[in-house]
Amino acid sequence: MAKYKNKQTVSPETIDEGMKISKSIQRPNQTKEQTKLIAQGIQKGIAEYKKQQKVKTREQEKLKKKLAKEKQNNQLIGDDLKPETKCKTQWLPWILLLVSWGGMGLYLSRM
Repeated sequence: MAKYKNKQTVSPETIDEGMKISKSIQRPNQTKEQTKLIAQGIQKGIAEYKKQQKVKTREQEKLKKKLAKEKQNNQLIGDDLKPETKCKTQWLPWILLLVSWGGMGLYLSRM
């Protein structure tokens, strides 16, 4: 059985960025080896940050898909209930209109 190595490969952009940052914060009398070690640390930090962002993005996508699925299921279930609710709400404005007209008629007839 072959075992997979969990070694992270660092992209060339990350390497360049790490070197730029390490050279920008380089102290006087600092050796090239020290600068190189600092650059490697920065590269590892960038790689770790990118990995964390991928995990966050993946979790957000899962949550978004789950919510969309639940919303779709609720809409399918809600479609059966909507016609009944719609009929009830259609009568309410008409009833209120008739009551207000009746009240206005009573008010005018007493004058």
